[in-house]
Amino acid sequence: MRKQGKVYLLGAGPGDPGLLSLKAKKCLESADAVVYDRLADPRILAFARKDAEMIYVGKASANHVMRQPDINKLLVKLAAEGKTVARLKGGDPFVFGRGGEEALELQEAGLPFEFVPGVTSAIAVAEYAGIPVTHRHVATSFAVVTGHEDPAKGASTINWRGLAKAVDTLVFLMGVENIDKISSQLVANGRSASTPAAVIRWGTHPEQRTLVTTLGQAAADVKANNLQPPAIFIVGEVVKLRKQLQWFDNKPLFGKTVVVTRARAQASVLTQKLEALGAKVVEVPAIKIVPAADYAPLDSAIAHLADYRWLVFTSANGVEFFFQRLAKEGKDTRALAAVKVAAIGSATADELRAYGVTADLVPSAYKAEELAEALAGQVAAGDKILIARAKVAREVLPVALRQLGAQVDVCTAYETVSDCDNKEELLAALAQKGTVVTFTSSSTVTNLLQVLGENKEMLKNAVLAAIGPVTAATLQKQGLNVGVEAAEFTIDGLVKAIEEYYKFKE
Repeated sequence: MRKQGKVYLLGAGPGDPGLLSLKAKKCLESADAVVYDRLADPRILAFARKDAEMIYVGKASANHVMRQPDINKLLVKLAAEGKTVARLKGGDPFVFGRGGEEALELQEAGLPFEFVPGVTSAIAVAEYAGIPVTHRHVATSFAVVTGHEDPAKGASTINWRGLAKAVDTLVFLMGVENIDKISSQLVANGRSASTPAAVIRWGTHPEQRTLVTTLGQAAADVKANNLQPPAIFIVGEVVKLRKQLQWFDNKPLFGKTVVVTRARAQASVLTQKLEALGAKVVEVPAIKIVPAADYAPLDSAIAHLADYRWLVFTSANGVEFFFQRLAKEGKDTRALAAVKVAAIGSATADELRAYGVTADLVPSAYKAEELAEALAGQVAAGDKILIARAKVAREVLPVALRQLGAQVDVCTAYETVSDCDNKEELLAALAQKGTVVTFTSSSTVTNLLQVLGENKEMLKNAVLAAIGPVTAATLQKQGLNVGVEAAEFTIDGLVKAIEEYYKFKE
């Protein structure tokens, strides 16, 4: 028996993926098919199941991939096939989102549906610009108005006279192309041409741009500044409050583009920290972390862990893959009871703590040289040491330990391979002068250069940010200048260094 299909009409919010509701996320995760609009952020779409059918029906002004009647029919078809459908719409489905039209079509077909409200751009975009639609001492009413009426109606049904004088704050959605007409109608119906106004493009996005003007000057200013959709037009005395309430575009990295070359599975931590400072982040994973091709040496070492005096980790990845193999061999942290554990830095030590292990040794500087020096006073000739690390890594540590007379087994816990599925996005980011490119290891350098190939020269227009001196040296060996080098060789240290770089520049 075919299962009952259902359509969830979801509000995706105004753009910032952090504004998606938990309920909408849950619906996306369970959907068989996702039907989405032009403004849906890729990170929101990433919540969908890997096997979900993804259908783009985006509509830009005068450029419709699929017309609304066809979208309605598509939703009916998918639900009639027994599929759970997530219909993802920008903003809120009921605020000029045509969610009502789609639901009526489903209702007529006898198919079930549910609405999941979204944060509307009418309020959120103004809020991100530091403009409250209401304020106790300035505005006690607001109206949300379409700036693009249905052309099939013939004449406008907007009550211009009522809007012009009766409502304190007016928010026009999709109104940039008709801003001349909107402004003229409001002035003609009694609203002062000197009324403060603002046009906000790509609100809640890192590319947000806010133009403060007046009602009478708005059309000319939009044309002079070449402001294009998507944008909202807000009219009212509340616009003046932006001077005191501006917050989003005041962030230290606002307006800056940062390329994150870290492996996709690990990029999110760095991305979140950079976005919290206002940066536009382009994730271009130059590497992918994969299991070792041959685990026989590591498995053999795990079988004889009691023979080792020290177990050394040079990265958080090494910790993760080592404990995966430990579990596969039917062992847990109790197998480390007689072994001392060393970690190259705080991030690696934190990963160990996640497995219930506290490192016995963490050097103050997070480099192989410092780790070797810290171990020197605690390693005796004949001690057996196991290093679980990447297949390709510097030989500084094992060489130094062997010089002390230790027996060192270096076992591959994981490998790094080239991985870039969005090269065009990378090239577009590098085409902008001043784009920051972050490197969190030497392998991200070598692999990104491999991805760029003949386009390597584009990096000379970018600000190259290295997590530490080893990564910086790899860049320099390639003839590239390092603009930012972290003093603390961690993700937090790298973010702090980028922030300080721009403080100095300004």
